[in-house]
Amino acid sequence: MNTHRKTLYTAAAILFAGFFVLAAHPSWANETGLPHSMVKITGQEDFVHIWTLGAEGIGDEQDKLVTVDVNPNSKQYGKVVNALSVGGRNEAHHMGFTFDRRYLWAATLDTSKIFIFDIHTDPAHPKLIRTVTDFVAKSGGVVGPHTVMPVKDRMLITGLSNNRDHGGRSALVEYTNNGKYIATYWMPTDDNLQGAKKTGKYADGYNYDVRALTRLDTMFTSSFSGWSNYMMDFGKMLKDEQAMKRFGNTFVVWRLSDRKPLKVFDVPGAPLEIRVAIDPAHDYAFTAATLTSKLWLIYRDKQGEWQAEEIGDIGDPSKVPLPVAFTISSDDRLLWVTTFMDGTVRAYNIEDPFHPVQIYEKHIGSQVNMVSTSWDGKRLYFTSSLLSKWDKKGKDNEQFIKGFVWNGKELKERFVIDFTKEKLGRPHEMKFSSYSLYGKL
Repeated sequence: MNTHRKTLYTAAAILFAGFFVLAAHPSWANETGLPHSMVKITGQEDFVHIWTLGAEGIGDEQDKLVTVDVNPNSKQYGKVVNALSVGGRNEAHHMGFTFDRRYLWAATLDTSKIFIFDIHTDPAHPKLIRTVTDFVAKSGGVVGPHTVMPVKDRMLITGLSNNRDHGGRSALVEYTNNGKYIATYWMPTDDNLQGAKKTGKYADGYNYDVRALTRLDTMFTSSFSGWSNYMMDFGKMLKDEQAMKRFGNTFVVWRLSDRKPLKVFDVPGAPLEIRVAIDPAHDYAFTAATLTSKLWLIYRDKQGEWQAEEIGDIGDPSKVPLPVAFTISSDDRLLWVTTFMDGTVRAYNIEDPFHPVQIYEKHIGSQVNMVSTSWDGKRLYFTSSLLSKWDKKGKDNEQFIKGFVWNGKELKERFVIDFTKEKLGRPHEMKFSSYSLYGKL
């Protein structure tokens, strides 16, 4: 049995013995994750918009965009001010702003619908203005739109799967800001590298996240798993030998301008989110492999060539903590990483990106997924849900958004909203908005 399969089965054994969930997931989760040339909220954000999965038996059971007031000067601070249901349960997952930040595209992993919201007219009360229902047909069979990345007047969308075998081979799909399909770019595979250089054993064609360093005309993609896994009951998947083989092991470097894959790296264990350095002097990005709990650095060497290097553990890999989301500070000094199984966030000093040092950790809840930070690094928000069929069971199925303040030494909790108690569902990804961007109404 190869190393990757041993890792998968070790993870499965530990999880099945005492836990009930795996994990995975992102998009532009916060201000530091936005494309570098986009307008940022550098002061206090007014609202957090949470893309929320409908849950059977909870409220109207529909996916919805939930808006929370997060301005401490507001009388409604820490309260839900709007909840806009979109109809049905589509496996709500990730979102991305258009480049002008006026509209928010919210993707779904099961039905592959994309819901487009007007955020700028009234940030406290977003409006659903369009639903893209033909993503699979237009893209040529891509299933499960995930990360939505704006590139000027275009939207690049990663897919997690395909409609032929519902496995992990997938593509990038390009749209206009107005929702018109443009092109599909399939991931490089062993049988069709598309001119890319394969540096290791794998060219599996899997997809997950996308980020770009536009000044270097460079784009990065990572890999996860397909519909047949992420829509399968987690306990059942752990017992399925074939399913446990269906996880990505690759990280791809692309030329952004013409969407051409250049280099395929082996990053075993399902590398999920990607975060790129913000300082123009820093030519590197990070990713975390969820099944192996390893942190990786993708960097340009002295010859200008991209390289990939494993740089450290996240928690204790033998306990399979499952890192699922992370965020980089705007000064490239801190990396916050959440691990789902132990419900913990860890902060790493990354001033030397080749040697990250953990400086802090805090237990957030029985399960934790997304983490979003303000541009000044003073406020952090956490949500709990991963996937509808992978969240924990019973009393450990906590569903929340929690807001914290970081004083440079520790996190202090400021508010908690129990999404089950409020009959809202399972909160997943977050986006910020502010009256300062659009003019106070």
